[in-house]
Amino acid sequence: MRLSVSLGLWQDRPPEEALDTARAAEAAGYPELWIGEMATWDAFALGTAIGAVTSSLSLTFGPLAVTVRDPATIAMGVASVAALTGRTTGVALGTSSDVVVRGWHGRSRARAATALAESAIAVRQLVSGEKSTVDGSVVGSQGYRLRLAAPKSPLTIAAFGPRALDVAARHADRMVVNLVSPAAAATLVAGLREAAARAGTTPPPVAAWVVGAVDPDPAALEQLRRGVVGYLAAPGYGEMFRAAGFGDLVDFARTRPHPRELLAAVPVEAIATVGLLGSPAEIAAKAREYAEAGIDELAIVPATSDNDPGGEKTLAACRSAVVPFDA
Repeated sequence: MRLSVSLGLWQDRPPEEALDTARAAEAAGYPELWIGEMATWDAFALGTAIGAVTSSLSLTFGPLAVTVRDPATIAMGVASVAALTGRTTGVALGTSSDVVVRGWHGRSRARAATALAESAIAVRQLVSGEKSTVDGSVVGSQGYRLRLAAPKSPLTIAAFGPRALDVAARHADRMVVNLVSPAAAATLVAGLREAAARAGTTPPPVAAWVVGAVDPDPAALEQLRRGVVGYLAAPGYGEMFRAAGFGDLVDFARTRPHPRELLAAVPVEAIATVGLLGSPAEIAAKAREYAEAGIDELAIVPATSDNDPGGEKTLAACRSAVVPFDA
Protein backbone atom coordinates (compact mmCIF):
# COMPACT_ATOMS: atom_id res chain seq x y z
CA MET A 1 0.00 0.00 0.00
CA ARG A 2 1.30 3.43 -0.98
CA LEU A 3 0.96 6.40 1.37
CA SER A 4 0.43 10.07 0.59
CA VAL A 5 -0.94 13.12 2.40
CA SER A 6 -3.87 15.41 1.67
CA LEU A 7 -4.30 18.84 3.22
CA GLY A 8 -7.30 19.04 5.53
CA LEU A 9 -7.81 22.79 4.98
CA TRP A 10 -9.66 22.75 8.30
CA GLN A 11 -11.86 25.80 8.83
CA ASP A 12 -11.19 25.88 12.58
CA ARG A 13 -7.43 26.30 12.09
CA PRO A 14 -5.23 29.11 10.70
CA PRO A 15 -5.14 28.87 6.88
CA GLU A 16 -1.32 29.10 6.86
CA GLU A 17 -1.16 25.80 8.75
CA ALA A 18 -1.37 24.11 5.35
CA LEU A 19 2.30 24.97 4.92
CA ASP A 20 3.11 23.28 8.23
CA THR A 21 1.32 20.13 7.11
CA ALA A 22 3.31 20.14 3.87
CA ARG A 23 6.59 20.44 5.79
CA ALA A 24 5.51 17.68 8.17
CA ALA A 25 4.58 15.39 5.27
CA GLU A 26 7.99 15.84 3.69
CA ALA A 27 9.82 15.40 6.99
CA ALA A 28 7.98 12.12 7.61
CA GLY A 29 8.96 10.79 4.18
CA TYR A 30 5.69 10.93 2.27
CA PRO A 31 6.28 11.26 -1.49
CA GLU A 32 3.13 13.12 -2.54
CA LEU A 33 0.88 15.90 -1.26
CA TRP A 34 -2.69 16.43 -2.48
CA ILE A 35 -3.81 20.06 -2.57
CA GLY A 36 -7.57 20.36 -2.78
CA GLU A 37 -9.66 23.44 -3.26
CA MET A 38 -12.65 24.41 -1.14
CA ALA A 39 -13.29 27.67 0.68
CA THR A 40 -9.87 29.10 1.46
CA TRP A 41 -6.87 28.84 -0.85
CA ASP A 42 -6.60 28.88 -4.60
CA ALA A 43 -5.01 25.48 -5.09
CA PHE A 44 -2.32 26.59 -7.52
CA ALA A 45 -1.27 29.60 -5.45
CA LEU A 46 -0.96 27.39 -2.39
CA GLY A 47 0.94 24.78 -4.37
CA THR A 48 3.47 27.36 -5.48
CA ALA A 49 3.97 28.48 -1.88
CA ILE A 50 4.39 24.87 -0.75
CA GLY A 51 6.96 24.35 -3.46
CA ALA A 52 8.97 27.20 -1.95
CA VAL A 53 9.03 25.74 1.58
CA THR A 54 9.61 22.07 0.70
CA SER A 55 12.16 20.38 -1.51
CA SER A 56 10.95 17.00 -2.74
CA LEU A 57 7.18 16.52 -2.51
CA SER A 58 5.29 15.85 -5.70
CA LEU A 59 2.10 17.91 -5.81
CA THR A 60 -1.30 16.71 -6.97
CA PHE A 61 -4.02 19.33 -7.40
CA GLY A 62 -7.62 18.50 -6.74
CA PRO A 63 -10.02 16.99 -7.06
CA LEU A 64 -10.91 20.17 -8.94
CA ALA A 65 -14.56 20.72 -9.83
CA VAL A 66 -14.91 20.30 -13.59
CA THR A 67 -17.96 22.56 -13.80
CA VAL A 68 -16.07 25.35 -12.02
CA ARG A 69 -12.61 25.15 -13.61
CA ASP A 70 -12.34 24.55 -17.34
CA PRO A 71 -9.65 22.34 -18.93
CA ALA A 72 -7.47 25.21 -20.15
CA THR A 73 -7.31 26.91 -16.75
CA ILE A 74 -6.61 23.58 -15.04
CA ALA A 75 -3.77 22.79 -17.43
CA MET A 76 -2.34 26.31 -17.15
CA GLY A 77 -2.46 26.11 -13.36
CA VAL A 78 -0.71 22.75 -13.15
CA ALA A 79 1.90 23.77 -15.72
CA SER A 80 2.49 27.05 -13.89
CA VAL A 81 3.25 25.32 -10.59
CA ALA A 82 5.47 22.76 -12.32
CA ALA A 83 7.45 25.52 -14.03
CA LEU A 84 7.73 27.75 -10.94
CA THR A 85 8.64 25.01 -8.46
CA GLY A 86 10.36 22.36 -10.58
CA ARG A 87 8.12 19.71 -8.99
CA THR A 88 6.36 16.74 -10.44
CA THR A 89 2.67 17.63 -10.60
CA GLY A 90 -0.53 15.65 -10.94
CA VAL A 91 -4.14 16.66 -11.42
CA ALA A 92 -7.34 15.19 -9.99
CA LEU A 93 -10.81 15.93 -11.34
CA GLY A 94 -14.20 15.57 -9.70
CA THR A 95 -17.76 16.89 -9.82
CA SER A 96 -17.93 18.46 -6.32
CA SER A 97 -21.23 19.30 -4.63
CA ASP A 98 -24.30 21.45 -5.19
CA VAL A 99 -23.19 23.77 -2.39
CA VAL A 100 -19.85 24.48 -4.07
CA VAL A 101 -20.86 24.45 -7.73
CA ARG A 102 -24.36 25.96 -7.67
CA GLY A 103 -24.22 27.88 -4.42
CA TRP A 104 -20.73 29.35 -4.29
CA HIS A 105 -19.92 29.58 -7.98
CA GLY A 106 -23.33 29.92 -9.61
CA ARG A 107 -22.63 27.13 -12.09
CA SER A 108 -24.77 24.19 -13.15
CA ARG A 109 -24.03 20.60 -12.16
CA ALA A 110 -26.29 19.26 -14.91
CA ARG A 111 -24.76 16.27 -16.70
CA ALA A 112 -21.85 16.27 -14.29
CA ALA A 113 -20.58 12.84 -15.35
CA THR A 114 -20.45 13.98 -18.98
CA ALA A 115 -18.55 17.08 -17.91
CA LEU A 116 -16.13 14.86 -16.00
CA ALA A 117 -15.44 12.64 -19.00
CA GLU A 118 -15.04 15.55 -21.43
CA SER A 119 -12.77 17.40 -19.02
CA ALA A 120 -10.64 14.30 -18.54
CA ILE A 121 -10.03 14.02 -22.27
CA ALA A 122 -9.23 17.70 -22.72
CA VAL A 123 -7.02 18.00 -19.63
CA ARG A 124 -5.02 14.93 -20.65
CA GLN A 125 -4.45 16.41 -24.09
CA LEU A 126 -3.26 19.70 -22.66
CA VAL A 127 -0.97 18.43 -19.89
CA SER A 128 0.59 16.10 -22.48
CA GLY A 129 1.52 19.08 -24.64
CA GLU A 130 -1.07 18.43 -27.32
CA LYS A 131 -3.44 20.95 -28.88
CA SER A 132 -6.94 20.56 -27.44
CA THR A 133 -9.59 19.10 -29.75
CA VAL A 134 -12.59 18.51 -27.49
CA ASP A 135 -15.92 19.89 -28.70
CA GLY A 136 -17.97 18.55 -25.83
CA SER A 137 -21.65 18.82 -25.09
CA VAL A 138 -20.92 20.25 -21.62
CA VAL A 139 -17.20 21.04 -21.50
CA GLY A 140 -14.85 21.78 -24.35
CA SER A 141 -11.47 23.13 -25.36
CA GLN A 142 -10.32 23.51 -28.94
CA GLY A 143 -7.16 24.89 -30.45
CA TYR A 144 -5.24 25.65 -27.24
CA ARG A 145 -1.75 24.38 -26.46
CA LEU A 146 0.26 25.15 -23.32
CA ARG A 147 2.92 27.82 -23.79
CA LEU A 148 4.78 26.51 -20.76
CA ALA A 149 6.46 23.12 -20.77
CA ALA A 150 3.88 20.34 -20.65
CA PRO A 151 3.93 18.87 -17.13
CA LYS A 152 2.98 15.36 -18.30
CA SER A 153 0.74 15.14 -15.23
CA PRO A 154 -0.98 11.86 -14.39
CA LEU A 155 -4.75 12.13 -14.20
CA THR A 156 -6.79 11.06 -11.17
CA ILE A 157 -10.59 10.83 -11.21
CA ALA A 158 -12.66 11.16 -8.03
CA ALA A 159 -15.55 8.70 -8.09
CA PHE A 160 -18.39 7.60 -5.87
CA GLY A 161 -21.38 6.93 -8.13
CA PRO A 162 -21.62 4.45 -11.03
CA ARG A 163 -21.23 7.01 -13.82
CA ALA A 164 -18.09 8.45 -12.29
CA LEU A 165 -16.74 4.90 -11.94
CA ASP A 166 -17.27 4.47 -15.69
CA VAL A 167 -15.30 7.68 -16.34
CA ALA A 168 -12.48 6.53 -14.07
CA ALA A 169 -12.32 3.14 -15.77
CA ARG A 170 -11.99 4.78 -19.18
CA HIS A 171 -9.83 7.81 -18.49
CA ALA A 172 -7.99 7.68 -15.15
CA ASP A 173 -4.42 6.82 -14.26
CA ARG A 174 -5.72 6.56 -10.69
CA MET A 175 -9.10 6.75 -9.02
CA VAL A 176 -9.67 8.43 -5.66
CA VAL A 177 -12.49 7.95 -3.17
CA ASN A 178 -13.15 10.13 -0.15
CA LEU A 179 -14.50 9.47 3.34
CA VAL A 180 -15.29 5.79 2.89
CA SER A 181 -15.27 2.83 5.22
CA PRO A 182 -13.30 -0.26 4.17
CA ALA A 183 -16.59 -1.96 3.29
CA ALA A 184 -17.67 0.93 1.08
CA ALA A 185 -14.20 1.05 -0.45
CA ALA A 186 -14.46 -2.62 -1.39
CA THR A 187 -17.78 -1.96 -3.13
CA LEU A 188 -16.29 0.93 -5.10
CA VAL A 189 -13.22 -1.08 -6.08
CA ALA A 190 -15.49 -3.86 -7.32
CA GLY A 191 -17.57 -1.31 -9.25
CA LEU A 192 -14.45 0.08 -10.89
CA ARG A 193 -13.31 -3.37 -11.95
CA GLU A 194 -16.73 -4.10 -13.42
CA ALA A 195 -16.69 -0.78 -15.29
CA ALA A 196 -13.22 -1.51 -16.63
CA ALA A 197 -14.33 -4.94 -17.81
CA ARG A 198 -17.23 -3.35 -19.70
CA ALA A 199 -14.89 -0.77 -21.24
CA GLY A 200 -12.17 -3.28 -22.08
CA THR A 201 -9.60 -1.36 -20.01
CA THR A 202 -7.28 -2.17 -17.12
CA PRO A 203 -8.66 -0.74 -13.87
CA PRO A 204 -6.41 1.97 -12.45
CA PRO A 205 -5.09 1.86 -8.88
CA VAL A 206 -7.38 3.28 -6.21
CA ALA A 207 -6.47 5.82 -3.54
CA ALA A 208 -8.64 6.61 -0.52
CA TRP A 209 -8.58 9.92 1.33
CA VAL A 210 -8.87 8.98 5.00
CA VAL A 211 -8.83 11.26 8.01
CA GLY A 212 -6.18 10.44 10.56
CA ALA A 213 -5.44 11.25 14.19
CA VAL A 214 -3.08 9.39 16.49
CA ASP A 215 -4.23 9.42 20.12
CA PRO A 216 -6.48 12.40 19.34
CA ASP A 217 -7.22 15.10 21.89
CA PRO A 218 -10.74 16.57 22.29
CA ALA A 219 -10.00 19.41 19.83
CA ALA A 220 -8.96 16.96 17.11
CA LEU A 221 -12.02 14.81 17.70
CA GLU A 222 -14.28 17.85 17.50
CA GLN A 223 -12.64 18.82 14.22
CA LEU A 224 -13.14 15.37 12.73
CA ARG A 225 -16.72 15.10 13.99
CA ARG A 226 -17.49 18.44 12.36
CA GLY A 227 -15.96 17.16 9.12
CA VAL A 228 -18.51 14.34 8.70
CA VAL A 229 -21.62 16.41 9.47
CA GLY A 230 -22.17 17.45 5.85
CA TYR A 231 -21.99 13.86 4.59
CA LEU A 232 -24.43 12.09 6.92
CA ALA A 233 -27.57 12.96 4.96
CA ALA A 234 -25.97 12.78 1.51
CA PRO A 235 -27.06 10.01 -0.88
CA GLY A 236 -24.63 7.13 -0.80
CA TYR A 237 -22.71 8.43 2.20
CA GLY A 238 -25.77 8.15 4.41
CA GLU A 239 -26.26 4.55 3.32
CA MET A 240 -22.60 3.84 4.07
CA PHE A 241 -22.93 5.15 7.63
CA ARG A 242 -26.20 3.24 8.02
CA ALA A 243 -24.49 0.00 6.99
CA ALA A 244 -21.81 0.72 9.58
CA GLY A 245 -24.44 0.82 12.32
CA PHE A 246 -25.33 4.51 12.45
CA GLY A 247 -28.80 4.38 10.95
CA ASP A 248 -30.40 6.46 13.71
CA LEU A 249 -27.80 9.18 13.15
CA VAL A 250 -28.49 9.19 9.40
CA ASP A 251 -32.24 9.37 9.99
CA PHE A 252 -31.72 12.32 12.31
CA ALA A 253 -29.45 14.05 9.77
CA ARG A 254 -32.13 13.68 7.11
CA THR A 255 -34.60 15.61 9.25
CA ARG A 256 -32.32 18.61 8.58
CA PRO A 257 -31.59 19.61 12.17
CA HIS A 258 -29.46 22.63 12.95
CA PRO A 259 -25.81 21.73 12.28
CA ARG A 260 -24.97 22.26 15.97
CA GLU A 261 -27.57 19.68 16.96
CA LEU A 262 -26.29 17.20 14.41
CA LEU A 263 -22.69 17.76 15.45
CA ALA A 264 -23.59 17.06 19.07
CA ALA A 265 -25.09 13.72 18.00
CA VAL A 266 -22.04 12.46 16.06
CA PRO A 267 -20.15 9.81 18.06
CA VAL A 268 -16.42 9.28 17.78
CA GLU A 269 -17.15 5.78 16.49
CA ALA A 270 -18.66 7.28 13.31
CA ILE A 271 -15.35 9.00 12.55
CA ALA A 272 -13.42 5.82 13.22
CA THR A 273 -15.52 4.13 10.54
CA VAL A 274 -13.94 6.27 7.82
CA GLY A 275 -10.44 6.97 9.06
CA LEU A 276 -7.30 6.05 10.93
CA LEU A 277 -8.00 6.89 14.54
CA GLY A 278 -6.45 5.89 17.84
CA SER A 279 -3.21 4.23 18.80
CA PRO A 280 -0.50 3.29 16.28
CA ALA A 281 -1.62 -0.34 16.55
CA GLU A 282 -5.24 0.63 15.82
CA ILE A 283 -4.09 2.71 12.86
CA ALA A 284 -2.07 -0.19 11.46
CA ALA A 285 -5.04 -2.55 11.82
CA LYS A 286 -7.39 -0.15 10.05
CA ALA A 287 -4.88 0.38 7.23
CA ARG A 288 -4.80 -3.38 6.77
CA GLU A 289 -8.60 -3.36 6.39
CA TYR A 290 -8.33 -0.83 3.58
CA ALA A 291 -5.63 -2.88 1.89
CA GLU A 292 -7.81 -5.99 2.10
CA ALA A 293 -10.66 -3.96 0.54
CA GLY A 294 -8.51 -3.38 -2.54
CA ILE A 295 -7.25 0.13 -1.78
CA ASP A 296 -3.78 0.66 -3.24
CA GLU A 297 -3.01 4.00 -1.58
CA LEU A 298 -4.05 5.81 1.57
CA ALA A 299 -3.99 9.61 1.34
CA ILE A 300 -3.97 10.65 4.97
CA VAL A 301 -5.85 13.82 5.90
CA PRO A 302 -4.37 14.62 9.30
CA ALA A 303 -6.35 16.26 12.05
CA THR A 304 -4.61 19.34 13.43
CA SER A 305 -4.83 21.02 16.81
CA ASP A 306 -2.76 23.07 19.21
CA ASN A 307 -1.36 19.79 20.51
CA ASP A 308 -0.50 18.61 17.00
CA PRO A 309 -0.05 21.67 14.74
CA GLY A 310 0.07 20.73 11.10
CA GLY A 311 -0.68 17.13 12.02
CA GLU A 312 3.03 16.46 12.49
CA LYS A 313 2.61 13.79 15.19
CA THR A 314 -0.18 12.05 13.32
CA LEU A 315 1.71 11.95 10.04
CA ALA A 316 4.85 10.60 11.66
CA ALA A 317 2.87 7.97 13.56
CA CYS A 318 0.89 6.88 10.49
CA ARG A 319 4.03 6.64 8.41
CA SER A 320 5.64 4.44 11.04
CA ALA A 321 2.57 2.34 11.77
CA VAL A 322 1.70 1.58 8.17
CA VAL A 323 5.21 1.12 6.81
CA PRO A 324 4.99 -2.71 6.77
CA PHE A 325 2.22 -2.39 4.15
CA ASP A 326 3.83 0.47 2.22
CA ALA A 327 5.34 -0.51 -1.12
